[in-house]
Amino acid sequence: MAHQGNKQLKYWGITAVIFVVVLWLLGNVLLPFVLGSAIAYFIDPVADRLERAGLSRTAATGVITIAAILIFVVMSLAVFPALISQMVDLINIIPQLFRDLQAFLNEKFPALLDEDSTTRKALVSIGEAFKDKGGILLEGVLGSALSLLNVVLLLVIVPVVSVYMLLDWDRMIAQINDLLPRDHAPVIRRLAGEIDDTLASFVRGMGTVCLILGTYYAVTLMLVGLQFGLAVGFIAGLVTFIPYLGAMIGGALAIGLALFQFWGDWGSIGLVAVIFVIGQVVEGNFLTPKLVGNSVGLHPVWLLLALSVFGTLFGFVGMLVAVPVAAALGVVARFAVEQYLDSRLYQGGQHRDAP
Repeated sequence: MAHQGNKQLKYWGITAVIFVVVLWLLGNVLLPFVLGSAIAYFIDPVADRLERAGLSRTAATGVITIAAILIFVVMSLAVFPALISQMVDLINIIPQLFRDLQAFLNEKFPALLDEDSTTRKALVSIGEAFKDKGGILLEGVLGSALSLLNVVLLLVIVPVVSVYMLLDWDRMIAQINDLLPRDHAPVIRRLAGEIDDTLASFVRGMGTVCLILGTYYAVTLMLVGLQFGLAVGFIAGLVTFIPYLGAMIGGALAIGLALFQFWGDWGSIGLVAVIFVIGQVVEGNFLTPKLVGNSVGLHPVWLLLALSVFGTLFGFVGMLVAVPVAAALGVVARFAVEQYLDSRLYQGGQHRDAP
């Protein structure tokens, strides 16, 4: 029995090594296929609902594809150019904001900004860091995808892969299920189901929460008149998956910009603060319980560690596979703990043999 367990462990170890090597060598090539599969996984429940409504799988995929094309066209014409422009302007203006803050503190609290003051040195160093590195960072973020895949891959291969994966998703799952080893199929199905629940909770649930909150913040901040409302809403929505910290980052950025833009207009500054308070109340009491639920999700620290490690080792494609790999490792770790708690090693021989 122990020999059989060691043999299985060897096989799974070889599989893991092959996965890492392939990801390392073919990361750039695999990127559009990983991205297309992730998109298909994300919208598969929509296709299932359309099927239950009476459409065939082909018709459901066609409806989703047409809707996705329309959304992409609208976003490309109305949102993406303005968002990129605001992000660039925001990074370019940050050094000036720090200089304005330095001038304000020098006027109101001159003792804080003496030549040898720690506060003055910190502000100067932060402003210079944004000035020197901010543009490079933004160009790297915006250009990294284009450096890994050209426009053809992005605009052609990814959508094509997404459509075919969505069309054949249920068939592929059924074929994989038929290939499972019979002795271990129940356990594998159980672990796969838990992994799917975790991914559905985080990727689909939290992804939808981030999208809703980001849209809400962007629209309301622009209605208030905040100069970089769209960019702030995008950033706030993007980091919403980190509990509390996401709201703190978005709120601090928005209120800080509001202080510089609306100084003296305390009503507008208060509206910006109220927008984030309302967003957090809605997110905590309605969006997260409704869309994410009580299923086991990914702990933010575990997720950030996985994103950092896989992003460093495998680049952008590593960040894409970090979430499912982190979910799988978490489920397997919980399963291993359950097996350990039920083992003779944990319970002891006397307890196990007791009637």
